[in-house]
Amino acid sequence: MKKMTHSHSAFDIYHPLSLETAVVFASPHSGRDYSASFLHQSILDSHTIRSSEDAFVDQLADFVTEFGAPFLCAKVPRAYLDLNRSHDELDPAVVDGAKTKGHNARIASGLGVIPRVVSHSRPIYRGKISMHDAQHRLTTYWHPYHDALQGLMDQAVQKFGYALLVDLHSMPHDAVASPSKFVEPTQIVLGDRFGASCDKDLGDHVYDSLVHAGFRVGRNSPFAGAFITHHYGRPSQRYHAIQIEIDRGLYLHESEITLSDGFLETREKLRVALERIATYCADQSKLAAE
Repeated sequence: MKKMTHSHSAFDIYHPLSLETAVVFASPHSGRDYSASFLHQSILDSHTIRSSEDAFVDQLADFVTEFGAPFLCAKVPRAYLDLNRSHDELDPAVVDGAKTKGHNARIASGLGVIPRVVSHSRPIYRGKISMHDAQHRLTTYWHPYHDALQGLMDQAVQKFGYALLVDLHSMPHDAVASPSKFVEPTQIVLGDRFGASCDKDLGDHVYDSLVHAGFRVGRNSPFAGAFITHHYGRPSQRYHAIQIEIDRGLYLHESEITLSDGFLETREKLRVALERIATYCADQSKLAAE
């Protein structure tokens, strides 16, 4: 990874020596800066609280600056603040004084912007946190992260005429495990909100690049993308967003949250795919001319 030129309490941005592609890479859920005060506030131990984390996804793709692309990596943990939720998705069951506007399935399941649970619906807190605490998290971490992401995409649009956000995530192996031993499970799921957040040709190229690298790839099931792809994916305005969910079983011992022997192989296959995506978005200018 090239020299980091912007560090914030919420994120690090790794910049290329020269901006050579319209692609912006981001990892919003791999943050692992668990403060002592947060761990004290939670009823979970320091290991269990990491179970919703996209552990080490930032390390899986830490080479992307070599392709002339920036890489935005969250530092704030998902259990503390979910950057893939809208700032107004506050859960009344965990934030004192919060109000809901209609039914929100994510909030109902405990996965609002201030999560109530980690994986397997394990509660994070014994009771509620204050609205002041919630607003502090949003002001200190959520808004700066999204300001930074918007800035990187605006920069790409200004130079290339469009931007493609590749939002990197990981998913539990069980989410894509095949019910039949005769069917090999999907290894990567692309989410573009069923075509709403990304131009079809761009989405097809991302898919083809991952298949070319040797992955088994699915689209939009079981993950089609959440707030980030919805908010930043505006193809009519030349802002495109696609989510990549990587099976944790490829590179991680999930229960231990430690790297497995598959990490290097997965990383190298991902390198092949992401370089192909970045190069395509450096060479072609069709979208900018439309």
